[in-house]
Amino acid sequence: MAISTLPGGDWSLGDLRVSRFGYGAMQLAGPWVMGPPADHAGALAVLRAAVELGITHVDTSDAYGPHVTNRLIREALHPYPDSLHVVTKVGARRDARGGWPAARDPESLRRQVHENLDHLGLDVLDVVNLRLGDAQGPVAEPVAAAFATLVELQQQGLIRHLGVSNATPEQVAEARAVAPIVCVQNRYNLAHREDDDLIDALAADGVAYVPFFPLGGFSPLQSDALSAVADRLGSTPMSVALAWLLRRSPNVLLIPGTSSVAHLRENVTGAGLELSADDVAELDKIGR
Repeated sequence: MAISTLPGGDWSLGDLRVSRFGYGAMQLAGPWVMGPPADHAGALAVLRAAVELGITHVDTSDAYGPHVTNRLIREALHPYPDSLHVVTKVGARRDARGGWPAARDPESLRRQVHENLDHLGLDVLDVVNLRLGDAQGPVAEPVAAAFATLVELQQQGLIRHLGVSNATPEQVAEARAVAPIVCVQNRYNLAHREDDDLIDALAADGVAYVPFFPLGGFSPLQSDALSAVADRLGSTPMSVALAWLLRRSPNVLLIPGTSSVAHLRENVTGAGLELSADDVAELDKIGR
């Protein structure tokens, strides 16, 4: 399956062309994104299947595990096809309790970039997102100083393109005042649409928006409404949610994660679900 036949077609991250349907590697780590996978061979199989399906956008972080998913990506896919682009993020570490404390001082950011390079087996990282906020979501705080450190590493030739993750619209603007970005990675789905205006503004500028948790944070009533549409279409809530996200705007890139090849294939097929105008109107009521 080539990019052109994957649901949604493709989009540009700077000078890199990627499939809008991508793959998020977080679920390849152990429980609570800590430690190795229960099925090492199965994790490698998922990554190889993603590439075989035509996926050219793989999202990861060296904090996953920590250091687990990047090593799996390298073992499964290195040397990487020219068409494959790995997007990683820095700005948080893992503690012994499985927390995600911030690590955005210059020394920590430099160390994380070099660890990503080493564990992925790369000389240059295609895209690095600066992860902001905390595990609960975005936090209003200055970002220019931390982002400037990544710009320095970009100028040294270690990073091609930059982005931000878990960011407020104000932080996106602050980062863009320091240097160009190619993507914003935030929580967004049918039930959580705070970034509607941001998505449209980024689309006008050719900047990608990468939502995570496509089914996260739904209330029981919202879940029931989504399930009703899925049942009517003979599909699943996840398929409907992914199809709606692809239809939401051409700059939306999907990175659903799974540790199962069968589930990966189901997600690809589901994202291609055809939604009518009436379906979309009904779904749009969920988050409003």
